Amino acid sequence: METLTAAAPAGSFFPSFLLLACGTLVAALLGCAHRLGLFYQLMHKVDKASIQHGGENVAAVLRAHGVRFLFTLVGGHISPILVACEKLGIRVVDTRHEVTAVFAADAVARLTGTVGVAAVTAGPGLTNTVTAVKNAQIAQSPVLLLGGAASTLLQNRGALQAIDQMALFRPLCKFCASVRRVRDIVPTLRAAMVAAQSGTPGPVFVELPVDVLYPYFIVQKEMVPAKPPKGLVARMVTWYLENHLANLFAGAWEPRPEGPLPLDIPQASPQQVQRCVEILSRAKRPLVVLGSQALLPPTPADRLRTAVETLGIPCFLGGMARGLLGRNHPLHIRQNRSAALKKADVVLLAGIVCDFRLSYGRVLSRSSKIIIVNRNRKEMLMNSDMFWKPQEAVQGDVGSFVVTLAEGLKGQTWASDWAEELRQADRQKEQTFREKALMPVGQHLNPVRVLQLVEEILPDNTILVVDGGDFVGTAAHLVQPRGPLRWLDPGAFGTLGVGAGFALGAKLCRPDAEVWCLFGDGAFGYSLIEFDTFVRHKIPVIALVGNDAGWTQISREQVPCLGSNVACGLAYTDYHKAAMGLGAQGLLLSREKDQVVEVLRDAQQQCRDGHPVVVNILIGRTDFRDGSIAV
Repeated sequence: METLTAAAPAGSFFPSFLLLACGTLVAALLGCAHRLGLFYQLMHKVDKASIQHGGENVAAVLRAHGVRFLFTLVGGHISPILVACEKLGIRVVDTRHEVTAVFAADAVARLTGTVGVAAVTAGPGLTNTVTAVKNAQIAQSPVLLLGGAASTLLQNRGALQAIDQMALFRPLCKFCASVRRVRDIVPTLRAAMVAAQSGTPGPVFVELPVDVLYPYFIVQKEMVPAKPPKGLVARMVTWYLENHLANLFAGAWEPRPEGPLPLDIPQASPQQVQRCVEILSRAKRPLVVLGSQALLPPTPADRLRTAVETLGIPCFLGGMARGLLGRNHPLHIRQNRSAALKKADVVLLAGIVCDFRLSYGRVLSRSSKIIIVNRNRKEMLMNSDMFWKPQEAVQGDVGSFVVTLAEGLKGQTWASDWAEELRQADRQKEQTFREKALMPVGQHLNPVRVLQLVEEILPDNTILVVDGGDFVGTAAHLVQPRGPLRWLDPGAFGTLGVGAGFALGAKLCRPDAEVWCLFGDGAFGYSLIEFDTFVRHKIPVIALVGNDAGWTQISREQVPCLGSNVACGLAYTDYHKAAMGLGAQGLLLSREKDQVVEVLRDAQQQCRDGHPVVVNILIGRTDFRDGSIAV
C-alpha cells in the first residue's frame, strides 16, 4: 500500500508537464503571430490596388500642424515626402547642404514659435545634419528632422547608406522613433511634434524607412520574388516576405487624427511667484537678465515687452530676447554687464543660465539675492554648487512668469539713480566706440566705422542674422535689432555656418522684412554656395562680409600665446565675384572705394528688386582689448 501511494504523484507528473508544455507552445505561437501582425491583419485589410504612399501621411500631419515650409536636400529615400508636401501646398525648399536645411528649420522655429521641419536622405544625408541638430538642442529650438532609411528588412544587412541612425541621434534629440509600419506614421509624427514643443523645447528625430514611404506596388516589386518559389525553404521565405509586406500596409489608409496634441508647458506656482514679488519689492538695485526662453510661446513678444516695461527694472537682453524693447529704450542696458551684476542687490535671471556667458556664476555677487526661472531644472541650477546660490529657483515658463510677476509688482517703483548709473556706463562705452571709429587704418576700412554706418541705415523691419567671430563680435556691440525676434545668432554652441540657413528661414517666414546677414570672412565660407539656393528660390537677402583675410579672433590669442599664426591666415578673396558666379549680385567695399553708405544703399535697392546681394567689405583688423586697430 505504501508503494502504491508513493507512485501516485509521480504518475500525475507527465500530464502536468504536457499541459505546461502545450501552454508554453501556445503562448509562443500567439506571441509569434502577434509579432508577425497576423491578428491585426484579420481586422485591417491591405488595399493592394491603392497608389497612395506613406509620404502622403507625412505631408498630411505636417499640414495639420500648420507647417508651411519643408527644407531638404533631395534623396531617393525621401522623395515621396517631398512630392506629397508639394501637392498639399507646403513649400519645399532644397538647399545645397543638409546642414543648411536644418539651420533654416531652426530659424523658422525661433521666429514663428512652431516646429521647423527638415527632411534629409539616409546615411551621409543625416550625418551631415549633426552639427545643426546639436546647435538646435543647445539653443532649445523645436526642430523636427525626418530621415530616410534603408527598408525595414535590409537594415543591419549591409544596405546602401544604412547605419544605426537612432544611436546617432538619441543623445541629440528629445524624442527619437523609427517607423516600422505605414499605419504608425501619423501617431509617431504627432508624438514627435508635441515632444519638440513641450517642456524645454528641442529637436526630435523620426526615421522613415524607404518601404513605409513608397506605394504598395513598388514595395511589392522590390520585396517579393516575381517567380513562384520552388522548394520548402523558398516557400517559407516567400510567405514571410509576403506577410511582412501585408503587415507594412495593413490599415495604412484608415482615417486617423492628424492635428496637434496638447502641449505640456511647466508653470510657476502662485506661491513661488509671490515669494519672488516679496524679494523684488525690497530691492534697491534690481536687475533683470532676459534670455531666449522668455520669447517662447505661449506669451507673445508684445505682452512680454509690456510686462518688462511695467516692472521698470533695468535689464540686459541676450539671445532671442535681443531687440525686445526696440532701440534706445531707457530700461535696456547694453554694456558692462559683469560690473552691473556685481552691484545689483537682486538679480532676476529669466531664461538664462550660469554657463560660460555668466562666467559660470562668478559674475554674481555673493551678497546679491538671485532669482532664476527656467523650464529646465538641471540647467537652471548649473554651477550653483560652486560659484553661486539662488534665493529662489523657479521651474516654469519664463514669459508667463514675468507677466505674472509684473502684475504682482504693479505700482512698485525703484530709485532712478540706479538706472541712470547703468546708462552712464553705457554712454561711456559708446563714446569709446566712437573714438575707435575715427582711428585711421593702414589698410582698407575701419570695421567700427563701417558697422556704425550699417546701424544708421538699417530699416525698422530688418532681421539681423549674425555668423562669425571677430566682425560679428564687434557688430554685437554696435548694431541693434529693431524689435523682438529680429536677431538670429547660433546661441551658446557658438556654431559657425548658421548664416545662410538662418537667412533662408527668416526671409521665408517674414517676406516683408529685410534680412541682413553679418558674416566674418571665415564663417562665410560655409554659406557661400547657398547663394545658389537664394537665386533659385528667389530669396533676396543682403550679406555683409567683414573680410580681414583671416581667422582673426583665433589669431589674436594664438600669436601672443604660442608665437605662430599657423592656419589662421586667409586671403582677401573676391567673395562678391564668387557670388556673382552663382547668379547673385556682388559689390566691393575697400579703401579705394570708400563711399560706404552709397554702396550699402545700392545693395539695399538691389535686394528690394529681388536679388540676393553679397557686399565684400575689406577691413583692417581690430583689437578691442586695448583700443588699437591693427594695420
